[in-house]
Amino acid sequence: MKLNIYGSSEETIEKLADYFLAISQSSIAKNGRFSVALSGGSSPKKLYELLASENYKNKIEWNKTFFFFGDERYLPHTHKDSNFNMAKQALFEPLNIAGENIFAVNTSLPPGEAAKQYEIVLKNFFKQNEIIFNLVLLGLGDNSHIASLFPHTSVLHDKIPGVKALFIEEINAERITLNAPIFNQADHIAFLVFGKEKAEAVYHILKDKHDIEEYPAQLIEPVNGYIEWFLDTDAGAMIM
Repeated sequence: MKLNIYGSSEETIEKLADYFLAISQSSIAKNGRFSVALSGGSSPKKLYELLASENYKNKIEWNKTFFFFGDERYLPHTHKDSNFNMAKQALFEPLNIAGENIFAVNTSLPPGEAAKQYEIVLKNFFKQNEIIFNLVLLGLGDNSHIASLFPHTSVLHDKIPGVKALFIEEINAERITLNAPIFNQADHIAFLVFGKEKAEAVYHILKDKHDIEEYPAQLIEPVNGYIEWFLDTDAGAMIM
């Protein structure tokens, strides 16, 4: 694990964009393609907008980049809170990403069926082999959750890589999420965390006792890959 702490959120996002670029180039050079599981929420939106900007858009082979989602809210793709919709507006549309390079969760299906179908989509893409993303992007909630792995939910105890649908009482909402065993198979995992409101959660994950029920992000322990944290000084205040 490597910790990267920068003086501002803008610098943190820029350094992660550089990391995204480097992993994309090495993956394409090695495998001819780059597979990435995107994070939802507000923090990665700025990253996606930067990747779509003049500074980065011509440096990445987008036609060889394939996009997946670490989790999705059970909402229509047109809903303002849809992770797909956010990525579409911030990244896919500005870059004219081809539809065949985007693998969204089908939220028109019942949640359980949507999860099953998405797992089939992943297995088909990876040709029935292990589902190994070149890069997984993760944020961190104030309550130490990642993707839709919330505290005290059944998915925290999954041992087999898969996609799960679950109702999360804490937020009174249905979610579809990849589980920790899938994330942990990735070549590279990058956390993007900034803001003083995240400092306590960062401390819990990196310094506190091991307690996945309270701190789900502690589940992220790559099997053979690498993990890097991209923090600003506010988010890293309690571990510096």
